[in-house]
This record gives sequence, C-alpha cells and structure tokens, in this order.
Amino acid sequence: MAYITVKRPVLLSILLVKSYIFLVLFSMGMLLSPETKRLGDFFPALFGLLVAFRFIALTGVWYMKRWGAELFMITFGASMIKDIVFDSVSVLSVLWQVGLIVAFAVYYKRMDKNL
Repeated sequence: MAYITVKRPVLLSILLVKSYIFLVLFSMGMLLSPETKRLGDFFPALFGLLVAFRFIALTGVWYMKRWGAELFMITFGASMIKDIVFDSVSVLSVLWQVGLIVAFAVYYKRMDKNL
C-alpha cells in the first residue's frame, strides 16, 4: 500500500517545537513540584496523564495526523476543566493553546486521516 507523505509547513514546525518546550517540558517541572503534590493524592497522576496525552497529541500533529489535532483539542478541554476546578488558569497558556488549535485547523485538511 502506498502512503502519501505531506510535508509539514514551517510555521507548524516552529509552533510545535515551542509547544514541546513550553507545554510539555515546563509541565513536567510543575508535575514534580511540591505545590502539585499538596493538591491531593490523585492530582499528580491526573496531571501526568494530561501532560502525556498532550505530548502524544503534539507528536501526532508533528507527523501530520488528524488524530493528533483532535487529541490536542480534547486535552485542551480537559486542561481547561482542571484549571477552572483548581483555580489556576493561565491566560498566556490559554492563548497559546487556542493559537495552536487555530493553526491546526488551518492545516487540518492537509493532515492524514490514517493512523
């Protein structure tokens, strides 16, 4: 079976590299912080799953897969619920993620439907 490869746009590559740094690496630092552990027993595990799914979603978009963009939107919704419940909404993070969703929507038709 022949696969069609879609070249990733430069803008998307730049946004994804910055997102790996800010949304995944910095989140891992927050995951290991004492403030996160004080929020409860289940919260670090929940936050860790959210960071892992966000990493998987960004990797899917890196390979120009539609499921990556869809999973990113789901993790955005879950992180918004988490931030509202724990009263830790960061405006900069929300704006960055909304900008990513807009960029993913622009290139969504060019992304591959298959796994």
